[in-house]
Amino acid sequence: MKKYLFLLSALVLSLPIKMNAQDKEKNQNKSRPNIIYMMSDDHGYQAISAYGYKLNHTPNIDAIANEGMLFNRAFVTNSICGPSRAVMLTGKHSHVNGFMDNHSTFNGNQQTVAKLMHDAGYQTAMVGKWHLISDPQGFDYWITMPGQGEYYNPEFIENGVHKKVAGYVTNLTTDFAINWLEKRDKNKPFFLIYQQKAPHRNWMPEPKYYHLFDSVKIPMPANFYDDYKTRTRAAHEQEMGITKVMNYAYDLKLAFDLPKDKQVGLAGMWQGIYNRMTPEEKKNYEAAYAPANDAFYKANLTGKALDEWKYQRYMKEYLKCVQSVDDNVGRVMDYLKANGLDKNTIIIYTSDQGFYLGEHGWFDKRFMYEESFRTPLIVKWPGVTHKSTTNTMVQNLDFAETILDMAGLPIPSDMQGKSFTSVLKGQKGNIHDALYYHFYENQEHKVAKHVGARTDRYKIIWFYENNEWELYDLKKDQHEMNNVYDKPSYKKVQKMMKEKLQDLMAQYKDQVTTSNTVHK
Repeated sequence: MKKYLFLLSALVLSLPIKMNAQDKEKNQNKSRPNIIYMMSDDHGYQAISAYGYKLNHTPNIDAIANEGMLFNRAFVTNSICGPSRAVMLTGKHSHVNGFMDNHSTFNGNQQTVAKLMHDAGYQTAMVGKWHLISDPQGFDYWITMPGQGEYYNPEFIENGVHKKVAGYVTNLTTDFAINWLEKRDKNKPFFLIYQQKAPHRNWMPEPKYYHLFDSVKIPMPANFYDDYKTRTRAAHEQEMGITKVMNYAYDLKLAFDLPKDKQVGLAGMWQGIYNRMTPEEKKNYEAAYAPANDAFYKANLTGKALDEWKYQRYMKEYLKCVQSVDDNVGRVMDYLKANGLDKNTIIIYTSDQGFYLGEHGWFDKRFMYEESFRTPLIVKWPGVTHKSTTNTMVQNLDFAETILDMAGLPIPSDMQGKSFTSVLKGQKGNIHDALYYHFYENQEHKVAKHVGARTDRYKIIWFYENNEWELYDLKKDQHEMNNVYDKPSYKKVQKMMKEKLQDLMAQYKDQVTTSNTVHK
């Protein structure tokens, strides 16, 4: 009897200790912020009205800016889909995390922000476009798309199981995200990576937006007919021109069902995309596009009139896809508000990189020029001054450290970025005095490999396989039309920027596979 009384007493005495520990954990979890990292694919800042551009209206993304901070100078380290995602996850440059181009496979065994958040007690989920080939690690739940994913009736991989889902990919991605939010453990903080496929090429709009912008003429950039007069071979040899490269079926939607002998290359890819539609969806698609296509063929356009038509078709398809992205950002924000989660949830909206919307006559990304090097970044964090903006230079290399810092977690010493929470808190001062860039993938679109450095005013780019240089004075030439590398008046600047580039390469322990050196 005494033995049982002793055990009972011990149990009773231990209960307050266990309960106190559980209460402490619950209180800690309540005080820790939830974090949603929203990333679209190829969403240029020019297509977000919060940035002051008039191409379209993005009320839901703008609403995040109205309650948070908009970054005017956020950049990437390598302007291409997969590598950008790997940098964000690891806080390390491409040559360190091992994912340098879209033909790589991400080593999921390495340290990532998702694993660190998970180990610290966060529920973690990855929903949407992954594009890193290997399966996600560090997530309680994940549902991704194979490769680039498809717009209509796409295939998803849910915790390793493949399934085809009827619907439009942008809406479906949000359905999965909200479903996970509904089912999560409400007693734990969460970290959700929510990544859209749109507005990635080939820009297939949601059916309800087929006729959006029908009566609108999109203004062409002033440098659409850039002749690359002062630029090196790289700008001349690229294959990113809207007027020369876009495929009549895949990009411009000027055909529907194609004969077997025409189903090759991009046209063949188009046929695969088109065949994902149901008969009813095909009927609606053809009804929407056939009148404009017929008018195009009858007009027999040439020269600048043809260029203008291609530009309008491209831009309208792109912006229609953006509209659905914005709608779905609104769906997530509405869910948070309806469920009392908006006050303690940090929202980060960004893109994997910028995108050319006709600047220099281009679409796509890759180059270190501002339109693709720069990416949108808007952060809503309780306590951040509403409608605030900053010109502080930050980079996607900083995202992992910033997320950990926001969560109150230690930052591993081997991460290569810097937390910019101080900027969000309104503190003055630079995060970086210079940014480093390295682009490796020259197969598609024929963009030469290059490294570069950007400071507040200047940018230097070294196309190292060609051993050619470009230097820009961004204060005088914000559109980067005038390469001043060989101008005598910029000799000191040239030397300074070369040294800055060399310092950054040494700092990040990067090198290039060529016999050329920075000083040549």
